[in-house]
Amino acid sequence: MAHKSYQRVVVIGDGGWGTTLAMLLHKKGVRVTLWSAFPDHVTELQKHHENKRFLPGVKLPEGLLVSADPFEAAHGAELAVSVVPTQYLRKVAERFEDALAGEVPVVSATKGIEIETFKTPSEILAEVLGGRPIAVLSGPSHAEEVAIGLPASVVVASTDENLARAAQATLSSESFRIYTHNDPKGAELGGALKNVIAIAAGISDGLGLGDNAKAALLTRGIVEMARFGQAHGARSATFFGLAGLGDLATTCYSRHSRNRHVGEDIGRGKSLEKILAEMQMVAEGVWTTRALFGPESEARGIPMPIAEQVNAVLFEGQDPRKAVSELMGRELAGEMDGLGGA
Repeated sequence: MAHKSYQRVVVIGDGGWGTTLAMLLHKKGVRVTLWSAFPDHVTELQKHHENKRFLPGVKLPEGLLVSADPFEAAHGAELAVSVVPTQYLRKVAERFEDALAGEVPVVSATKGIEIETFKTPSEILAEVLGGRPIAVLSGPSHAEEVAIGLPASVVVASTDENLARAAQATLSSESFRIYTHNDPKGAELGGALKNVIAIAAGISDGLGLGDNAKAALLTRGIVEMARFGQAHGARSATFFGLAGLGDLATTCYSRHSRNRHVGEDIGRGKSLEKILAEMQMVAEGVWTTRALFGPESEARGIPMPIAEQVNAVLFEGQDPRKAVSELMGRELAGEMDGLGGA
């Protein structure tokens, strides 16, 4: 059975992933406009037909529309795809409050948690843009691979089944397979929390702790993610699918992973400040960690020892090797303790 497919789409955010999604849509014949917050970057994209800042080496297709004007970009759009880093999302969404027609649904493709409010990207969008249908796109999907046609599978999750199916039909392609899901909270938390565990995996790489230690980190990390999600109204099973385990594995092992890169440099002795100053793109896991253990967090009381040690290393001066010792020296326990129904 064929499902509705959107023919006019605005992609909000000109990072690597936003650019990739705009390219996928354009290739399918969808009239898509890529919006950038920076007029100078729009000029650069139009001149070079390449996103040299965020997706170097990938040629943009002829005819892909790019704009820095929210009203121009959103004009006539049937669907908006939001791909703005979480800590900047609220201000960007406010720029589209009047530009985006009230009935236009939004697919959120951002992974993170807002530090000040502990809200997820879809919650920020709902708060700023009103009660329109919202879906979450998440899963193992490094832009560097998807942009050149390497195969990937992700989920689009929404409590609105019609939106999920329409977004699935619109965004799926020969190399980009999308499954629908009805647990957007779980999909969104999976996409945010896996970045914290990926920093831990990078630290493990930087310290040279080996394959066994890294495999244990991933496996115990997914349990932490599921515990947290379950405590916040998500289903634990969601974390063992593409939006959880799939995304976690990619982020913890890929050379493209910014979060794993941050952890690896820390494991080798570099300071967080220096690492972030040298990075062009955003490592969401750093800010998700801060949100998890910030004043608005509800993480306390949920057993998350790996995430706690990542926070201690990033923000409390903990030595990475001491963090490993503390993880290994904790009281012995059952593997799935604190995870009901697993």
